[in-house]
Amino acid sequence: MKAVVVHGANDLRIDERPEPVAGPGEVVLDVEWGGICGSDLSYWRHGGSGTAVLKSPLVLGHEVAGRIAQLGAGVTDLEVGQPVTVHPAELVGDGSMPERLAGRTNLYPQIRYFGSAAFDPHTDGGFSERKLARASQIRPLPEGVDTLHGALAEPLAVALHAVGRIGNLSGRDVLVNGAGPIGSLVVAAAKYAGARNVIATDISEASLAIAKAMGADEVLNVSAGGSLPQDMELVFEATGIPAVLGGVLRATARGGTIVQVGNLPGAPAPAALGDLVTREITWIGSYRFVDEITDALRAMAEGLDVSPVITHTFDLDQAEEAMRVSADPATGSSKVMLRLSTT
Repeated sequence: MKAVVVHGANDLRIDERPEPVAGPGEVVLDVEWGGICGSDLSYWRHGGSGTAVLKSPLVLGHEVAGRIAQLGAGVTDLEVGQPVTVHPAELVGDGSMPERLAGRTNLYPQIRYFGSAAFDPHTDGGFSERKLARASQIRPLPEGVDTLHGALAEPLAVALHAVGRIGNLSGRDVLVNGAGPIGSLVVAAAKYAGARNVIATDISEASLAIAKAMGADEVLNVSAGGSLPQDMELVFEATGIPAVLGGVLRATARGGTIVQVGNLPGAPAPAALGDLVTREITWIGSYRFVDEITDALRAMAEGLDVSPVITHTFDLDQAEEAMRVSADPATGSSKVMLRLSTT
């Protein structure tokens, strides 16, 4: 079968990989769609993502959906041909955690994640014609959610988890700084959670148009050095750019809360953080998700439309072109999707 494999920085190939076979408690998927994420781009451009560094070739992709092609022994609650998506996380070990982290499995210290080089051997992702997964990782798609949109359940789950870190959003005003794919999905998740007024900011008119289509009540282009809205009680920082943190803190109301959903770099970087103290701001991290992927599917079935974030589609053999489009702001891309098989 064909797979999208990164061998090192700027070395992406379409390789032939062995056909997977489902063992006990496992399934094989015919993968139909995959969404390109920032971590996929980082492995392709830099040979690593965060602290995870490539030591061997890696199949990319953790945002995938398709249909069950094969059931392993003991799998009785799924059917061949059933449309599904996959929770890409698998805990290693006994899963025990301190009581203070009860239920927060996203913070378990040893998690294998599709398309990740955090462990050696690496954990191959789902950018392939077929993919082996544990049956426990499978999430059936509800009626009305096709596999193209089902592949977006994973990033929508990230957004729902971030929104859930705040608590009740009903009737509250929100600022989302950064209208890339995750920021735009945070906009949608905040509106879905009952936010009254959502303002999205970015330096790209194309990104802001997508945020508007995803439900933003107001959009603001700050490319010319304009200030962010002031006195915002609730802020989601979705760029992950340290240089913008000073302005984001200044935009946050005294005693307000920031949820950091954009991944910050693992290396030292300058940032103006003084207002964090003097304004007594609460700064909350948000990392992946627990099982909000199930909530994401429910939200889509209830009418939350993620279509506006899909800007480009490519076939598997065009994977490198797809990565280039996804990485280039000039293309106006948001979520770039790979068609991995048509079975």
